[in-house]
Order: sequence, then structure tokens, then C-alpha cells
Amino acid sequence: MSKRMMVVVIGSALGLIAANESAQAGLLAHYECNVIGPSIPEPIGDRSGHNLAVTQFSCLAVEGAMKGAVYTATNVAEWDGPKAVYQFAGGVHRIAGGFAVTQMAEGGATLIMKDGQPVGSEGAGKAVIKFAAGALAAYAGKQVTFTAKSAGLGHFILEFTD
Repeated sequence: MSKRMMVVVIGSALGLIAANESAQAGLLAHYECNVIGPSIPEPIGDRSGHNLAVTQFSCLAVEGAMKGAVYTATNVAEWDGPKAVYQFAGGVHRIAGGFAVTQMAEGGATLIMKDGQPVGSEGAGKAVIKFAAGALAAYAGKQVTFTAKSAGLGHFILEFTD
């Protein structure tokens, strides 16, 4: 192989590596999120600490393959003391020229405690991209994992990875 061809191959490979750094890491989106409206746990009534919390939120992707996307979603969590099971979660990712709809398959959360008081929560689970079109069409049918962690009152970080 000639030196010129070698330079072209190495240069192309380095360019692809740099362009796909977030894809190699598997990070689809690192979202900074805000809760929309109140998210007040509602007592189910059968025992103490058993609540249902419905949370609506909106996020902006600041890193990852979906950087610049806006994600609006709803999460319904059944809390039993400091642990929750996500009963429903999903939403729509919107980016210039594309849409994707995510539906949670399974997941849960736990409270983060400090000095005996809850100061936030962290959760994780699996989801599927049920529909994708336009700039996000390549993600249709993809199974992903997600993590969420509180980042202050009414704020949290949400990440989707494949």
C-alpha cells in the first residue's frame, strides 16, 4: 500500500472515530430535564408510604447522538416507601427534521437520603423506541437503557444509551 493511500486510510479512520465518539460510547442523549407542574405523590390508601406519582417533564439534550433534541414525557411511578416501580413512562424526542417516540419497558427508582431526609431520587430501566422518523429514523425499534438522577428541586439528568 502506498504512503499516500495509508495517509488517506488513517486520516479517514481518525475522522470517523472523532465524528462517532458519542456513538461508540453508546450515548444517545444526555438530557437536562425540568419537571412541568406539580408532582405530588397521591396516597393509594392501602398502607402507609404506598403512593402514585405522576410526573410530566421536558428536557434538552446537551450531549450524545441526539444533541439538540427536546424530549417531553410523562412518568407514572408506584412508590412503596423509598422504592418505586415505573408503571408507565414515555415521550417524544423532537429534533430538527425528526421525531422518535420512546416507551418504557421496565424500570424503577429509589430515594436519595441525606441526614434521614429525602433529597431526590435516582432510577434506571429499559425502553424501546417504538416510532422514529426523519433525522431519527435509524433509531426505530432500538432497545435502549435509561438512567435518571435528581439534580436539584424540579431538575434531573436523564440519559439514554444503547
